[in-house]
Amino acid sequence: MSKPKAGDHFESLFEYAPISLWEEDFSGIKNFLDGLRANGVTDLNQYLNEHPKELDTGLGLIKVTHVNSETLNMFGAKSERELVSNLHKIFRDEMRAHWRSELMALWNGDVSWSGDGVNYRLDGEALRIRLHWRILPECESNWECVLVSIENITALKYAEQRFHNLFTYAPISLWEEDYTAVKMELDHLRAQGVVDLNSHLEQNPELVSRFMGMIRVLDVNQKTLDLFGAENKETLIANLDKVFRDEMSSHFANELVDMWNGKTYYEREGVNYSLSGELVNVHLHWTLMPGHEHDFSWVLVALQDITARKKAEEYLRYLGTHDVMTGLYNRAFFDETLHHLESERHDPISVIIIDLNNLKTTNDRYGHQVGDQLIRRTGEVLKASLDEGYLAARIGGDEFILILPETNAQTANALMERVESLVVMNNKFYREPELSLSLGTATSEPGLSLEKVISLADDEMYKYKGQYYRRRKEDM
Repeated sequence: MSKPKAGDHFESLFEYAPISLWEEDFSGIKNFLDGLRANGVTDLNQYLNEHPKELDTGLGLIKVTHVNSETLNMFGAKSERELVSNLHKIFRDEMRAHWRSELMALWNGDVSWSGDGVNYRLDGEALRIRLHWRILPECESNWECVLVSIENITALKYAEQRFHNLFTYAPISLWEEDYTAVKMELDHLRAQGVVDLNSHLEQNPELVSRFMGMIRVLDVNQKTLDLFGAENKETLIANLDKVFRDEMSSHFANELVDMWNGKTYYEREGVNYSLSGELVNVHLHWTLMPGHEHDFSWVLVALQDITARKKAEEYLRYLGTHDVMTGLYNRAFFDETLHHLESERHDPISVIIIDLNNLKTTNDRYGHQVGDQLIRRTGEVLKASLDEGYLAARIGGDEFILILPETNAQTANALMERVESLVVMNNKFYREPELSLSLGTATSEPGLSLEKVISLADDEMYKYKGQYYRRRKEDM
């Protein structure tokens, strides 16, 4: 059996290659560009801006001399003749964008070019392609033989677009970030002998802000722009100092320690700010993407907005410790505080017991809504009376207490006088019924339990209350 000739062998390689191959003649393009130079054109880019139709002129000068079987299959042609006679259907529309880049490469003396673009099948279907061409060495003087390969990357581009859309329109804030500079600095600290990063940051807190400044944001999605009130990515990235500030430093310091300890994924809660200054509570998921452990060049950060949840939790905590009607602390919080003060006793501790007079009579005469208004007015008076460090609580329907740590009897009596004067002012502001309070105070002594102190204050309050009702009876 005779051995195939070298020419036949290479012709078979070309014909049956599993990729679209074209033999093309660019000599017409060379003559076109040489003619422009001869006519004084020195800046092709400017010339094409001024004469955009010349792009089509150059495109029409491509001469196809041969294509392989895969090319016919890719572009839906039955024969090479059908393909060549319909090049205007294949090379059109979006192709002008990358053709201009090719033309500039030829103008600049390049003998090869690679890039992505769009061609069309003869039935009109768009093909996303990756194109490579090379002027063969023996034709570099006249460009008569150019080898072109075209790879169909439509499926790849579709997948890229699909995942890009998943990123862009995800219902959670997503950030693509580059931590390369952070990784380099961490490696530098290790080389300097730092073993415990947490201690090092505590001793050098300014490093946290420095590390934060090293993060490079590559991309964010639409939910991120909405969450932080940014019109576009450029605006957000230019104002990151408004987003990552204040409490963020302590959270980020913990993140740095996680990175230092080799974690490639972690999550925690933190605080960011919108560009308008509004606090945003977030649950952060930080993921070092696989394959980038050596340089930290690709990190995906997901931020879940938990502001509403935090407000709900805060409200539930408030309900658990406060009386809803007055805004004062409730009985449960008072009992807890009393236990704490007793276990860590620091005398003197004074208490003032307050009882709202005539609540039942008011409820019977005017209705419970008016009685509730008296309770709320009592809360207003007590809150306005307190200095910092004191506590006011509603411990019953018409019973209230003031706890005054590290306060002697003289100061407690002065505070009772303040409450009474504020009651007078309150009655001038509101119409009937009149707000009237009975008060009693007592101050702790060594060996006297706080429960006993409260009992003594309660006795004093009832003495005051008895005097009030006797005076009221005499007036009537």
